[in-house]
Amino acid sequence: MIGAGAASRPAYQKFAVDVKPSAIDGQGAFAAEAVPARLKIGEIRGQSISVQQARIRATRTERIMIVELSDKKAIDFSRSADPMRYTNHSCRPNARLCIRQGRVEFYALRAIAAGEEITVDYGQTHHEGRLACRCGVAGCRGAL
Repeated sequence: MIGAGAASRPAYQKFAVDVKPSAIDGQGAFAAEAVPARLKIGEIRGQSISVQQARIRATRTERIMIVELSDKKAIDFSRSADPMRYTNHSCRPNARLCIRQGRVEFYALRAIAAGEEITVDYGQTHHEGRLACRCGVAGCRGAL
């Protein structure tokens, strides 16, 4: 288990987050402490690349960890040590991803209990509905 305890986490990581196996997919980001509603959980940092490079990389790997910030700029998180990079998709998320001043930040939509997996709705993806959603919630869209 990868942890982000209070003493060891960077300043931009506001709450402790653990990385451990997820029932949704692979590894997941789990709240290591209670997170109140509407507060910033943390952010992820990565390699700044062009959208063109991002789309090429997306065709060459099964697990994509890229966010497009604009028509020209993207960030690749595949080598990031930030635990939030393991945030899985859910059709009924408990957090939201927010792009603010070139940073990819995560905010709690509601109170998140310690031990609960942190999830976001990815919205539009490069998968264009071809990747099965594994979130398992009632009313799941079925695809990303």
